[in-house]
Amino acid sequence: MSTFLYDYWPIVDRPPVWWPDGKRLAVYIALNIEHFEPGRPSTAITPLTAGLPVDPLNTGWRDYGLRVGIWRMIELLDRHGLRASALVNSEVLERYPQIVRAGLERGWSWVAHGVSNSRLWTGLELDQERAALTAIADELRRHTGRAPMGWLGPALTETAHTCELLAELGFSYTLDWCADDQPFPLRAGAGRRFISVPYSIEVNDITSVLSVGATGPQFGQLIIDHFDLLHEESQRRPGAVAAIGLHPFIANQTVRHRYLAQALEHICGHDDVWLTTADEIAAHYLEHHYAAAAAAQPGAAP
Repeated sequence: MSTFLYDYWPIVDRPPVWWPDGKRLAVYIALNIEHFEPGRPSTAITPLTAGLPVDPLNTGWRDYGLRVGIWRMIELLDRHGLRASALVNSEVLERYPQIVRAGLERGWSWVAHGVSNSRLWTGLELDQERAALTAIADELRRHTGRAPMGWLGPALTETAHTCELLAELGFSYTLDWCADDQPFPLRAGAGRRFISVPYSIEVNDITSVLSVGATGPQFGQLIIDHFDLLHEESQRRPGAVAAIGLHPFIANQTVRHRYLAQALEHICGHDDVWLTTADEIAAHYLEHHYAAAAAAQPGAAP
């Protein structure tokens, strides 16, 4: 069984992966910073009004994340010396400069996340998609001073050509393919080094809170359970990545923030993990492990 990007490759059959200083587990905060277009159905706390042309209920709930929640998040990350991996819509860069400035001051990594989160990354012809990805990369370079390495599609959407185009344009990784606990090579064109870095659908407040209905304590415990199992497994199988997917309009609401804080306190109490960013995970894997993995994976050229 295979997909167009990768073949089946059990985690127990791979070369070992080690993180810097012999660390066995990497942890990063995937901080989704998103813009939503008025009048378009988007992420909603209730469908009751989501289809209306004017939707104060859901629009205000989402806007709370950028007006209040993200500043609560920044204070929490600062308390632990954590740098975010900012998964940022390009529309955010012009509209919310204070957030961009705060991230630059803190050395965040910046991951391209489409234009807005009101439009899925679908229905694009090849040249149209190439131009759109180029424009997004140019916007990130202009506002952050460096070209983006990584990509997450809005709602993890892609076309059949997205990964190939990302590699062509100089990107190094995507977060869209949540198929593994470790990074792994993707087929994105001959001679191009391009990988999947773990993200999580389950350890993600969109899914756990909105879809599953987790309470604040359950949300915090979910993060702890995710970390604890990967931490335990890493003692015999190093190289996992614990990604924590967060949206300030969910995770940093007053009824939920303290449980996120407790989970991060637990994680940061371990000195044998690499607290890092998605960019640094990708860069380390590409430099130290990509060649061995590409040669050993199923379907590799003899």
